[in-house]
Formats: sequence, C-alpha cells, structure tokens
Amino acid sequence: MKGLFITFEGLDGTGKSTQLRRAVQYLRKCGHRVRVTREPGGTRTGEQVREILLASKTGKLAPLAELALMYAARAQLLEQVIRPALTRGEVVVSDRYNTASFAYQGYGRELGVATVRAFDRVVCGPTQPDLTIILDLDPERARVRARGDAVRRSRLDRIEAQGLAFHKRVRAGYLALARRAPERIKVVRADQSIGEMQRQIRALIDRLVSRHKE
Repeated sequence: MKGLFITFEGLDGTGKSTQLRRAVQYLRKCGHRVRVTREPGGTRTGEQVREILLASKTGKLAPLAELALMYAARAQLLEQVIRPALTRGEVVVSDRYNTASFAYQGYGRELGVATVRAFDRVVCGPTQPDLTIILDLDPERARVRARGDAVRRSRLDRIEAQGLAFHKRVRAGYLALARRAPERIKVVRADQSIGEMQRQIRALIDRLVSRHKE
C-alpha cells in the first residue's frame, strides 16, 4: 500500500518544528512507520544547498536562482527519500515542501504562482502531499518569536532576515493557497496553546489515515 505524505508549513516562529515533532511521535505511537525530513535539505546534496540558501554570507540571490536551488534540493530529496519511503508504505512527514515555494518565492519574492508551478510540474509531478498543515500567525508576532530563536542560535538566517513586508506577502500566499485547496491544505492558528494546536493536528491526521484505509 502506498504511504502517506504530510507536510508542515508556516512562517518561522509559528511553532512548526514543535508541532511536527509531536505529530511524528503520535504517528509512531499509532504504529506507523514514519520518515521525517526537511526542506531545503534532507539529503547530503540538499543540506549543501540549504547552506547556500540560508547563509547570510550568500547575500542577495536573484529570486529565480533561489527558486531553482529550492527545486534542485527537492528533486534530490524526492529521488533519495520521499518516493522510496512512500513506495514502502511509510508515512513521510516533511518540514516544508512545495507549498513553501509557492508562498516564499511565488508570493514573497513575487515571482508568481505560474512560475513556481512550471518548476513543480517537472520536479514534483504527481508526488503531492496528502495533507499540508499550515501554522498561521501574524507576521509581526512570528518575527518576534523567530528572532528569539535566532538569538539562541546567535544569528538570523538569510530568509528570517527579510523585512516584514516580505513575510506579510508569504503569509498572504499561504492563506491564498489554503483557500484554493481546502481539502488538502488545512490552516491551524498558531496563537493557541501548544496543546490545543496538537489536538487539532491529531484530528486532521486521524481523518487522513481513516480515509486512506477506506
């Protein structure tokens, strides 16, 4: 039986990593074999690309170059990790996937949805998430949280350092994408307690697994 593909999305500072980790624990407790990955990254090549994309020393990349690098890393991840795991019947849980490219490069960098879709058709093709969970938070609040995390890491990455207007466009993009695909893309408010967010995410996962068994 083909596996399931779940992705977590949202601005930095929304608690995405915490909720992803708890969702993985829940899935494993329920007896599922789970493969966890992240974007950009997830493979040796992908992690090298991640360093280029996020390092402050990279400076200003042309938006199209940024998009191309994202999809290069994604192509490697699909080939090495995601598609083999799905074929084995595992549940793949990814910290970001192609919805991030539509939000960050399509809306944030203002390349447009059509440009991103052209890359997506070639690289991702039919390998689309069964469920995408967007953790939504006002960008100003998310930036405060993200900067707190960055202080603990001692630096902001190149994407985190973008201005507030950029992050507002990204959030607007995420919400627009959710409106266009409400059956697959679900929005969970990130201004709730960690426990309430977890409860809602588990309910979404339970519904997906139930449909998959039918």
